[in-house]
Amino acid sequence: MIKGRDLVKQALDFDVYVNIPIEVRDVANVPNYYPPGQSYGEIGRMGKRMDIWGCGWEALEDGVCGEVKHSPLADWGCLDRYSPPWEVLNNTDFTKINEFCASTDLFVCPMWEPFMPNIFERMQFLRGSENLFMDLAYGDERVYRLRDMLQEYYMNQMEKWVNTDIDAIHIADDWGTQKSLLISPDMWREYYKPVYKQYCDIARKHGKYVIMHSDGFVEPIIPDLIEIGVNALNLQIFCMDIEKLASLYHHKVTFWGEIDRQFIQVFGSPQDMRDAVRRIADAVFKYGRTGFVAQCLYTMNVTQENKDAEWDEWHKI
Repeated sequence: MIKGRDLVKQALDFDVYVNIPIEVRDVANVPNYYPPGQSYGEIGRMGKRMDIWGCGWEALEDGVCGEVKHSPLADWGCLDRYSPPWEVLNNTDFTKINEFCASTDLFVCPMWEPFMPNIFERMQFLRGSENLFMDLAYGDERVYRLRDMLQEYYMNQMEKWVNTDIDAIHIADDWGTQKSLLISPDMWREYYKPVYKQYCDIARKHGKYVIMHSDGFVEPIIPDLIEIGVNALNLQIFCMDIEKLASLYHHKVTFWGEIDRQFIQVFGSPQDMRDAVRRIADAVFKYGRTGFVAQCLYTMNVTQENKDAEWDEWHKI
């Protein structure tokens, strides 16, 4: 049975497969070899912590990342004195990445922070979400300064990663509410599409795939993401019309999908989980048995019965 790296590549290359690639079985994240820098505390644990960018977080319970309570650039006056965490990037031993890649036959994709860019979210963390949305609405030129400062850091980071033996890069920015983008599609294309294209260009130059994650309704920008070279979209597909997405974008982008974690995972029955799996499979595989990676990842308070039902149904398919 084909598993791991080869199976995920079949999905990304639109090769026909027998087994369904599943993230938790076939994909490996990379251990965190980054030094802590100024950070302290532990993500996912109740209490206060600081990340490597100097943003202060607070979580009221275990199992969640919490909320940013201190934004270093809430006052624009601090921008001239602020610097990204270059000391973390410059003191990381990237030779360990190749050692890890050689040790596994799984598809290796460094996911989430601090490894990969989330430039829109990081701008919110640094500036404060309300402040950033107001800046964008008013066309404050300092948004470009902040964006470009972060992009310099992220492109330097990307250069280091694409010169390792990883299989893919991962971009993670939540762009959608339940029913719309957080900003207009035109504003997204002006401020953020160019930076994502740079990530895709450097990945393609070095033979790496590009996986992008976003929560929420992002349908208006899917054609843009395909255009710039994103290979797989990890989306909340149940926020959108799954059948429509499959009909429009099959064999153009791989869907890296999940069962609805707002309702079905938490409030549904095991049969609801099975029905959701079948809905995805019926929509996507209508056009050929490829182009989909299942996740089998869960939020808090999902019963073991629901988890088992999803896992079993994907294996039945």
